[in-house]
Amino acid sequence: MIVAGQTRGQKLVIDKYARFLIRWRYLVIVATLAVVAVLASGGRFLQFTNDYRVFFGESNPQLEAFENLQDSYTKNDNVLIMLLPSDGDVFSGDTLEAIKELTTRAWQIPFSIRVDSIANFQHTSADGDDLLVEDLVDEVDGLSDQDRETIREIALREPILVNRLVSPDSRAAAVNVTVELPGVDPTNEVPEVVAYARSIVADFEARYPDIAFHVSGVVMMNNAFPEASKADMSLLVPLAFVVIVVSLVLFLRNIPAAIATVIVVILSILAAMGTTGWLGIKLTPPSASAPTLILTLAVADCVHFLTTFLHSMRAGAQRHDAVIESLRVNFHPIFLTSLTTIIGFLSLNFSDSPPFHDLGNITAIGVAYAFVLSVLFLPAFVAVLPVRARREPGLGGGMMGPLAEFVIRRRRALLIVMGVISIALIAQIPRNELNDVFVEYFDTSIDFRNDTDMVTEHLTGLYFIDYSLDSKESGGISRPEFLEAVKRFTLWLRSQPEVIHVSAITDIFERLNKNMHADDEAWYRLPEQRDLAAQYLLLYEMSLPYGLDLNNQIDVDKASTRLSVSMHTISTRGVIEFESRAKDWMQANTPDLVTQGASPTVMFSHIGARNIRSMLWGTTLALVLISLVLIFALRSLKLGLISLVPNLLPAGIAFGIWGIFVGEIGLALSVVMGMTLGIVVDDTVHFLSKYLRARRERGCNAEDAVRYAFSSVGIALWVTTVVLVAGFLVLSLSAFELNAGMGLLTAVTITIALIVDFLLLPPLLMIFKEVA
Repeated sequence: MIVAGQTRGQKLVIDKYARFLIRWRYLVIVATLAVVAVLASGGRFLQFTNDYRVFFGESNPQLEAFENLQDSYTKNDNVLIMLLPSDGDVFSGDTLEAIKELTTRAWQIPFSIRVDSIANFQHTSADGDDLLVEDLVDEVDGLSDQDRETIREIALREPILVNRLVSPDSRAAAVNVTVELPGVDPTNEVPEVVAYARSIVADFEARYPDIAFHVSGVVMMNNAFPEASKADMSLLVPLAFVVIVVSLVLFLRNIPAAIATVIVVILSILAAMGTTGWLGIKLTPPSASAPTLILTLAVADCVHFLTTFLHSMRAGAQRHDAVIESLRVNFHPIFLTSLTTIIGFLSLNFSDSPPFHDLGNITAIGVAYAFVLSVLFLPAFVAVLPVRARREPGLGGGMMGPLAEFVIRRRRALLIVMGVISIALIAQIPRNELNDVFVEYFDTSIDFRNDTDMVTEHLTGLYFIDYSLDSKESGGISRPEFLEAVKRFTLWLRSQPEVIHVSAITDIFERLNKNMHADDEAWYRLPEQRDLAAQYLLLYEMSLPYGLDLNNQIDVDKASTRLSVSMHTISTRGVIEFESRAKDWMQANTPDLVTQGASPTVMFSHIGARNIRSMLWGTTLALVLISLVLIFALRSLKLGLISLVPNLLPAGIAFGIWGIFVGEIGLALSVVMGMTLGIVVDDTVHFLSKYLRARRERGCNAEDAVRYAFSSVGIALWVTTVVLVAGFLVLSLSAFELNAGMGLLTAVTITIALIVDFLLLPPLLMIFKEVA
């Protein structure tokens, strides 16, 4: 594999290959379409996954901790429906009626195992020596104003309800439905739950026009992932096509060439996504952006081939001769750039988040197909098309000569200025902080985001952390010392600014102790004897109706209890700080209860840092492999080392700029360097290949070789950069923030790469004066 200075034998091989394609062009076209059709047929197997757990690898310690906790207690996947009456009082007759009815209807939601609301809250009271356990709201009809005030008073002083199922100001209430998905048909189970929940809400909205309903919860979050993916694929891919077609027509000034490019792009996407279906890879929001990436990257190969092809025709060459010349000039550079791009995307397999493995693999497959199509189908197709090249170059063609002269004349000044600017911007990288707000992964075009924001503002938070507190003995949760420790931890948690609500078994024990002492408020405290606590708990559990037992708080052995903390929407950094603070408090005050919190909140908070660490290895390996490929391809250690400068600087500068204007790096941005490394190499390779061709084949000095590189490949680099940036900017419009941020930062990186390749690489080449 040699980029420039091909041997006579290599030239003959490419020449024979090109003539073979021209001779058998119709057969090549038909055969290619047939193969792509077979590959694309795998698209019928494509599925969207709707489980947030897909973002975490099987060995992820936070996922393991959460699943272990879920195995001990009732699962807490849920659908939460908040009611927000216009009169601002959830204890009015109509709203109480709606809550009561919705509580009953919610049991019909598929896979529901528990429904909680203020209506069916199991209120306890004393009747002599007996314990009465009954729904707080039995029948709404016939309730007097005094009855409703009594219900309000009971609900608003119950810590289990306030800031969880009713707001302290009585303006909002919720019905919380716990579901346990069987996992038999994961693709359809979540949509089934969501569709039924939404149908119930639609019915209630029509019947209760004065009440606003907002639906949130873990199940709704799961469903938001495929919704965001489908929204992106239906909007962004067509938009990217339009943007790229317009760009191609403007720059190439040739409709048939633009049509040929679009066909290659479509075939690349169909083949790649069909292969994805055949391989059984399920789509997620990150991997669903692969068609947009393939579309964008496939254009680059076509543009380089077509630019040379049209240039040859403008110089007077016949169409078939122009095809042969373009293949001779571009075959090896296109192969090399495709290889480096594939290496860059395959580095995403080092990510700690599996959806980015899929994104990297699908895109790498698409780039490989794009290479094959650009050197097989495209030449044959162009040989058939009635292409006529105008004498004038495409848009921007007249600026390459003056730009080359400016760079040659100001080489030392450019080297100094570009060096200073690069160092100054790279120095800003430490201003970036690892941070994310995972609810904000979805923009406001997704219903889940809007509803969750409303629920957090008026009632409770989607963020939660569960602690499994172990007494270390069967029945130990009734031990007074254990309960006292749980109570102290609960009180500390409730005093923290991030916390909205804490659900603890100690609240039930205190209420039962008061009930069993004739409802005397003085006895609202924990039982002081273990046997009494155990008897209270047994009596209470025996009185609970089906579906409202304590399995969500107590394990089967009654050895441990789950303490659930609901939190405001905060950043991942805030969650990690809270976790650390809670652990430090436990170690100092309740050392026997020290444990790690577990929840999706915790999992998402740690994945960013884990991903950066894992991607450092992937990016380093990709850099080493790409450097070795370039050194071998360029047949020069010095040029291989020089090429590292324009290959590494763009990402460093881009992250520095990001640090100045944004300052936060989340899960998606942690993969950008590895992903862009293979892309930014493309410009360097094409520029160097033309530079070396001039030095080795034409005997030009460094200055003339730079002029030749600008004149022969400058426009192609300009066009491909505009197309790439346009494609990634389209991705920045994604409803899924991970894709949007990734698209924007990648677009910035690619833009910087072109600037570096035009203004810094040529001065480096002329100063070091690399010779053949």
